[in-house]
Amino acid sequence: MSRRIKDMLIADITSRLGDARDMLVVDCSKMDAVTANQWRVGIAESNISALTVKNSIAKNALARIGVEGLDEILAGPSTLIWGGEDVVALSKEITKWSRQVEGLQIKGATVEGKSLDAVAVNALSKSPGRLELIGQIAGLMLSPASQIAGALKGPGSKLAGALKSIADGDE
Repeated sequence: MSRRIKDMLIADITSRLGDARDMLVVDCSKMDAVTANQWRVGIAESNISALTVKNSIAKNALARIGVEGLDEILAGPSTLIWGGEDVVALSKEITKWSRQVEGLQIKGATVEGKSLDAVAVNALSKSPGRLELIGQIAGLMLSPASQIAGALKGPGSKLAGALKSIADGDE
C-alpha cells in the first residue's frame, strides 16, 4: 500500500473518530457474519461506532488525534469502538454484548489517556454512569438541607401540638 493511500486512510479514520478520546478495542474476528451484523446494528442503536482497521494504520491515526495507551492492546485482530453517552455507558454496552455474543472478546480500552485491560473494562462497566453520579451528588448535596429543615420543623410541630392540646382542653 502506497504512502499516499495510507495517508488517505489515516485522514478518513481521524475524521470518523472526531473528538472521541475514550475508546475500547475488541476482537470480533471469531464472530460469524450474521452475528457480527446484528452486533453492529445493535451498538449503532446506542450511538456507538465500530471500525475494524489495520493496527499500524490505527496507531498512526490515534497518534494524530492524541489518543494514547492503545499501542500494546492493538495487536492481532482489532476493532475500535467509541461513542455512546460516556465511556461507562460504552463499556456497559460492549460488556453486555460480549456476554451475549460468542466470539466477541474485549481486549482493552483507553480512558482519559490511561490504558485499561479487559478486567478493568469489566470493572468500569459495573460503575455508575455519568447521570447516575450526578443524581448521587445532587442527593448528597440536598441531604444536609433536608436534615436541617426536618430539625427546624420538629420543635415547631411539637409546640403547635402542645398549644392545640391546651386549646382543646380549655374549651
